[in-house]
Amino acid sequence: NKFSSAAAAATGPLPPGNTGWPLVGESLHFLWAGWKGHPEKFVLDRVAKYSSSVFRTHLVGEKAAVLSGASGNKFLFSNENKLVRAWFPSGIDKIFPSSTRSSSEEEGIKLRRMLHTFLKTEALRRYIGKMDRMAQKHFEEGWENKSEVVVLPLAKDYTFQLACRLFASVEDPQQVDRLSKPFNLLASSLFAIPIDLPGTPFNKGIKASKIVRQELLSIIKQRKIDLAEGKASPTQDILSHMLLTSDENGKFMQEFDIADKILGLLIGGRDSASVACTFIVKYLAEFYNEQMEILKSKAPGDSLNWEDLQKMKYSWNVACEVMRLATPVPGTFREAIADFSYKGYSIPKGFKLYWSATATHKNPEIFPEPEKFDPSRFQGAGPAPYTFVPFGGGPRMCPGLEYARFEILVFMHHLVKRFKFEKMIPNDGKFVVDPMPIPAKGLPIRLIPHEN
Repeated sequence: NKFSSAAAAATGPLPPGNTGWPLVGESLHFLWAGWKGHPEKFVLDRVAKYSSSVFRTHLVGEKAAVLSGASGNKFLFSNENKLVRAWFPSGIDKIFPSSTRSSSEEEGIKLRRMLHTFLKTEALRRYIGKMDRMAQKHFEEGWENKSEVVVLPLAKDYTFQLACRLFASVEDPQQVDRLSKPFNLLASSLFAIPIDLPGTPFNKGIKASKIVRQELLSIIKQRKIDLAEGKASPTQDILSHMLLTSDENGKFMQEFDIADKILGLLIGGRDSASVACTFIVKYLAEFYNEQMEILKSKAPGDSLNWEDLQKMKYSWNVACEVMRLATPVPGTFREAIADFSYKGYSIPKGFKLYWSATATHKNPEIFPEPEKFDPSRFQGAGPAPYTFVPFGGGPRMCPGLEYARFEILVFMHHLVKRFKFEKMIPNDGKFVVDPMPIPAKGLPIRLIPHEN
């Protein structure tokens, strides 16, 4: 089979490359490319330099190989848990301590199974009305009657409130606020250089994770009481599901582990989609017409429904093109769990592997004129397999893909039905990646309400 032949054929030299400075390796070059707003440059420059779609480097304290392009994506996604497995920099364990307690691979598989039940399309369909009402409230409170707004913080509020509500039924604005305040520090510390000294992003992230975890533990304890007294429903959200689902040995997840998992879900639920929503406002082009047609078909006060979202084909092409240009998760790591060969080069067991979504998305051979905004790339059959990978692929493909699609389309609809808008810094194309792409100034815009 493919696995044994690939593992047996682990011959050949190491990939070409440079391990950079002692200890730091090429981490600063890697981070610098992101801070300058072009994370793909780290990969594409080296692919050009070595004339190779795989090269060797040293990142976040580890020997690493970078596999570039659609073939690299396909190889890594299809060999998940055979030749490679997910890997996170060592600092993540300090932010998510439960990840060190058990085989993260087993935990991950269990969690994905649980999430799949909750986040599959049929299950999510019943939440569209709730998403629509929350979006209505968000725009009424945060956008209406204002002539100017800054989009990024508002988009984060929207996606975070949705995640709190749908994953853990947290609706009290003060409680949402207590959870949300430490979150910015937490998100930017995940791929920070793991130096735990006062004032470093990493140290701030560890402190922030403790604050959020304490808040989550009190929510979990209260939920247990509410479930026992019949005040909460076993099927109302992922939190109830985690508390009431045992593994094959009849063991239930510990409160601390559940807090960690919910914390991870809130990060995933807030950050990727808020980045997409922000850049959609930046790149918005011609999808007004589609949204206004849907609006005309609704009676006043009618909520959006499944059929409405299915009609938003052009809007979703716009969202996909935005995620290609400003990919919410620029790339992630894997670890080689066996020696294997790739394109004639030997990858030793234990090597870390980085795959870069941005390097594929900005590759002119795959997407001609890669910096041009062109939603038509996604019409018809769309891009070739393994070339558009904002949600990853294979067994570890993001389970929240449909959830993200729903919340992004609902956001787009509510924005367009209320306003036209213009950027307040017209030619400001600058964004930074830390660790996700964000507009340098948060994207201030001027709002022009539709005349009724």
